Amino acid sequence: MLDHILLGAASLEVGIAFVEHFTGVGAAFGGVHPGRGTWNALLSLGNRRYLEIIAPDPAQAAVDNPLVSSLRSIHEPRLVGWAVHPGNLADFARKLRSAGITIEGPTPGSRKRLDGHLLKWEIVSLADTDSGLLPFFIEWSQDSVHPSVDAPKGCTLQSFAAETPEPEKLTAELKTLGLDLPVKKGQQARLHALIAGPKGNLEVHS
Repeated sequence: MLDHILLGAASLEVGIAFVEHFTGVGAAFGGVHPGRGTWNALLSLGNRRYLEIIAPDPAQAAVDNPLVSSLRSIHEPRLVGWAVHPGNLADFARKLRSAGITIEGPTPGSRKRLDGHLLKWEIVSLADTDSGLLPFFIEWSQDSVHPSVDAPKGCTLQSFAAETPEPEKLTAELKTLGLDLPVKKGQQARLHALIAGPKGNLEVHS
């Protein structure tokens, strides 16, 4: 159910160059997130999954968003999250609330593509993401083209996993959410992704 993984960068140019240096594939500008202070560039990772490079939008410098402040402090691009598509988001949200899980949403979102088409989606966010290891959930509008369809191709996601000092706890949380993510024991909580491109591999952590 993986939809996309997010690679945060202090600037979009830095993030695009970083990915292209290792993979040989240049991400294409996606668009601006109005009111959120960010913009992005996209790279397909196969069928219905993609890499989103996200960075502060200089034209929205006045927007107060904790994510933007965090992105500005990044010295080298790193993973800042991941998204899952669970199907009907309203039904999924009801299931989570019935299970006693605190969430926010479904919340609508949108951005305009360079061709003028408006992409629309809804998002459900967890109140507790276990140090950023758990995802948010997304459902794309039926009239929106999934970003993986026309984003630059050539890269594949070889592996995506989590490391944590408490693997049993994270595994249980993932099971409650109906997710299957490899979990390893590690000294710190972080996500890990390996992306293969025509030039070589890109290995990134959160």
